[in-house]
Amino acid sequence: MKTTAYWLGLSAVLGMSGVQAASQEIRALFQPDSSQPHKNVFINKTPNSGYCASYPAQCADNNMFSIQVPIRFSTVSPLFANNGVWVKAPSEWRQLNVTNHETQESSVVEVRISGIGSRFQLSKPVTELTGQSDVLEGHRKLWTGNSWVYAPPPCEYSGVGFFSPTTYQFFWKTPQPGMCIKTAAFDVGHMSFEYLDIAYELRTPNPLNMSSGLYTGSLTYSVGRGSADFTMGPFLGADDGSLTLDFVLDVQHTLKVDLPPGGNRITLQPEGGWQRWLNSGQVPQRLFSDQTFHISASSRFKMYLECGQGSLETCILVNEGNDFGTPFNVSVSLPDGLTDASGGPVRRQALLPKAWGTVTFQPRNYVDRKSGVLHFEIDKRNTERIVKANRGNQYLGTVVVVWDSEI
Repeated sequence: MKTTAYWLGLSAVLGMSGVQAASQEIRALFQPDSSQPHKNVFINKTPNSGYCASYPAQCADNNMFSIQVPIRFSTVSPLFANNGVWVKAPSEWRQLNVTNHETQESSVVEVRISGIGSRFQLSKPVTELTGQSDVLEGHRKLWTGNSWVYAPPPCEYSGVGFFSPTTYQFFWKTPQPGMCIKTAAFDVGHMSFEYLDIAYELRTPNPLNMSSGLYTGSLTYSVGRGSADFTMGPFLGADDGSLTLDFVLDVQHTLKVDLPPGGNRITLQPEGGWQRWLNSGQVPQRLFSDQTFHISASSRFKMYLECGQGSLETCILVNEGNDFGTPFNVSVSLPDGLTDASGGPVRRQALLPKAWGTVTFQPRNYVDRKSGVLHFEIDKRNTERIVKANRGNQYLGTVVVVWDSEI
């Protein structure tokens, strides 16, 4: 018997590469989980930084992850009263292909930016800019529509707001595309945003439809003024022109088959044993045996036979006395959760020698140590022939049943 195990996972990489581009690693992984066999999803393994590192429960409730990217925005000219900071993030879903470079299989990953934040630095204390003695009141007065904790539409409030006389840390959710504009109520002068906090969501492919291995792909966003994907508006430039997410999907599958002790020795006999034939002389309808096995599978696999004796089309048993042979059939029934190529249940699916044909099966969900059955049978015509011609002799042979995850 041959079994093959596979691993599946996802990873994306974001880090800095020079002054004109940034990149960051984001990792995720698929491994079948026997405690949750119907949960066939990738698990994001990228460590959170920024917003989700500080508020893990809120991010977990919303299936969000975050990274803090060292991209800095600075004013290219002073901000005056009625000038605005136009915060925009690519909040729409975008697709990229990830490819397994060993098998050349590709799958689609989707990603959206679901939140954006930073900490801005003023060139002067907010109390000096607004004439307020209280720092919090100064931050409220500096911008029309209240302080930066309150997000202008289409952005939404997240509850994050920390401040000092010259700084304000904020984070806004971005449920839909659009500019989120804060307008200065006073002359601000020069200011900068020290980093970029990004929350993101992922839609990953069904790992049960993917072969084991690493799948890689990249998605690049523009960063800067005006119409860039990430922007703070026309008055602030960025020290990086792009941000690239480099994805690596690591798929780790399981395929394991166990036979009970002694399950490798099969005895074919009539229904109810040989006594009926010995007593009546009535030829049995067939000789057969059913052997139970246990299978754990999270990936596609194929099955075929390797015959000890036989032809390209069938395996045979050989008479120990005269070397005459008789063909026998092998079929398989698989547990619920494993389907044939058309998506139907697997009941007595015929298996053939590899040269004649293989049969592929597909999991609907991870199957963990469920029972299947191998059916061995000599049909009625051949049973009648060997029983009448070779009474008292044994027919012996071997067959290897192969479960192969290398599709």
